[in-house]
Amino acid sequence: MSRIVIKIGSNILTDASGMLNHKRIQAIAKDVSEVCNAGHEAVIVSSGAVAAGMKKLGLKEKPKDIRLKQAAAAVGQSSLMWAYEKCFEDHHKKVAQVLLTRDDFSERVRYLNSRNTLITLLSYGIVPVINENDTVATDEIKFGDNDQLAALVSGAIDAERLVILSDVDGLYSGDPKERPDSRLMPLVEDITPEIEALAGGAGSAVGTGGMYSKVLAAKKTMSYGIKMNIISGRKKGILLSLLSGAHYGTEFRPGMKKISSRKGWIAYAVKPRGSLIVDDGAVSAIMRSGKSLLPSGILRVEGIFDTGDAVYCADAGGSRIAKGIVNYSSHDTERIMGRKTSEIEKILGYKYSDEVIHRDNLVVLA
Repeated sequence: MSRIVIKIGSNILTDASGMLNHKRIQAIAKDVSEVCNAGHEAVIVSSGAVAAGMKKLGLKEKPKDIRLKQAAAAVGQSSLMWAYEKCFEDHHKKVAQVLLTRDDFSERVRYLNSRNTLITLLSYGIVPVINENDTVATDEIKFGDNDQLAALVSGAIDAERLVILSDVDGLYSGDPKERPDSRLMPLVEDITPEIEALAGGAGSAVGTGGMYSKVLAAKKTMSYGIKMNIISGRKKGILLSLLSGAHYGTEFRPGMKKISSRKGWIAYAVKPRGSLIVDDGAVSAIMRSGKSLLPSGILRVEGIFDTGDAVYCADAGGSRIAKGIVNYSSHDTERIMGRKTSEIEKILGYKYSDEVIHRDNLVVLA
């Protein structure tokens, strides 16, 4: 049995007029139910609330004002969930609405609570339907929001695979609309700058994502050791076939090396509160030797943070090389930076740790 996350974009769930496409949702419910009946566990990350609310509010185009987007999401979310519940009911499956914000991932306790809730729902055979809580979130209603949410959910619940149902078949070597000779790339094993460049820019008029957002999501899932597939969301019956070994669209296949769930949380979920500028010796120790960050290697402290907050580590030129959880506040770090570990207790009057960031709480980004 495998655990999969299925992300569904607005373009898949809505018709040309912007209304929810109930036939499409019914087809997706049938496909996902078949996946569950075959012994897999499935989580859905669904867009579409704002698009569903647009019709109710009489809007002819996607609102740009944040407050209007939030209102549309509030109005549309009930319609979206009703559609899922009705369609899955026809296949004797129960669904559960789960609304999340970035803070539910940034704070460790809330992150673990969210993970436990999702895993408990799966243990009861329920299909969680996740969306961002757009009615209260402001910085989440942006380009690529639910692609990134799907990647974070995949890491949180230890999924085996993330499948993105898209309005395109996968990643192409160019824009098929502008270059008819563009070819579909069936397999990507490394997210290089060239791959990112192929993904192009922002998304469509209905959704908030785009191919670049999906490539960034793949970067996260691959570092977790999770496969990601981009396939057409308009073709019926291919989801179970994909899980059975058939190939569709583009598969992003991770290498052998992967980060732990905790380090994935540090790298992608927790909000950074500042930065530590470090010298060349510390850069080498962190990036090449996997060492902890000691106070002696710190040149400058930027921002205000407390013990237990996340910060970036940057080289003298300002390039971010790592991200980690600090053992000392910004005030105390400023007092001990550039000094030896043996001097910490004398300077501060206490010593929590020899390291400002222990290597177990430090993730290399570069």
